[in-house]
This record gives sequence, C-alpha cells and structure tokens, in this order.
Amino acid sequence: MRSYDLSPLHRFTVGFDNVSRLLDAATRLDDAALSYPPYNIEKLGEDDYRVTMAVAGFAESDLDVTVEDSTLIVRGRMGRDDTGEAAEPRTFLHRGIATRAFERRFELADHIKVEGARLVNGLLHVELKREVPEEKKPRRIAISQGHARAIEHQQAEANSSQAA
Repeated sequence: MRSYDLSPLHRFTVGFDNVSRLLDAATRLDDAALSYPPYNIEKLGEDDYRVTMAVAGFAESDLDVTVEDSTLIVRGRMGRDDTGEAAEPRTFLHRGIATRAFERRFELADHIKVEGARLVNGLLHVELKREVPEEKKPRRIAISQGHARAIEHQQAEANSSQAA
C-alpha cells in the first residue's frame, strides 16, 4: 500500500486537509469497480454539471441517489419487477445486459449542490450546480492610510523624558 507524505504542502496551503483522504480513497479503487456502470461527467455551463450513468434494465425503484458529506453516492440493486414483486428466475440463452448491483461514488467540490436526478431511456441523469455563497465570493479589501501610532507613542515618550 502506498502512503503519501503531504506535510510539505501544509507550508503554503490552508484548508486542504481532506486531500490525503481523497488520495487514499483513489488508491483503494480497483479497475473492475471503475468500469460498471459506464458514466459521463459533463460541464453544461459556468456553474452547471451533469453526471450521466448507463443503467439499462434498472427501474427508478432499483436506484438510490444520496449525498453524504461531500460525496454523491449512486447505488443500484435489481431484484423487483414492475409490480414490486420479487422477480422470478429466468432462463437466458445469452445474457449481455449486466444487471448486477453497483455503488458508484463521486467526490463533490465545495459548494456543489445536487439539483435532482431523472431516469430517461436507461440513462440516469444527476444534475449538479455550483452555488458559491456571497461571503465566499471574491471581494475587494479597502486599504486605508493610517498612522504608525506605536512609533509616535515611543517618540512622544522619548521627547518627554528628554524634556525632564
């Protein structure tokens, strides 16, 4: 297992404590988990994104989309037919459509909100939007001209001691 020492980065960064957690999670992933189900991540506009997953054969009731902390989790589990009853076993001559259970996790950046999800023609679309609060947006800081009061105070003390 690889371990990364990120302590040199702490000298000039603030608030990136979760980077080591993200790197650890990335090294634990296996290639099989990355291939199913296939997905796209699109940037639709300045602050709009979409994650699209190919979930052919899954109904809305078979899918679960949740957000925990800053992680979008999409889970799929087949097992019920359209009536809600447990599906009866079927005999396949060829089975090319994968319907195995899956869990896919996406780490969301700060201020990314999940707007909603919809299932259309076997594609699950999860709409995302970046909403930066006003207090987090860049703002200009006014620079005022002031006196060096401590220096003036020391000079005043020096003048009064010389006068005495």
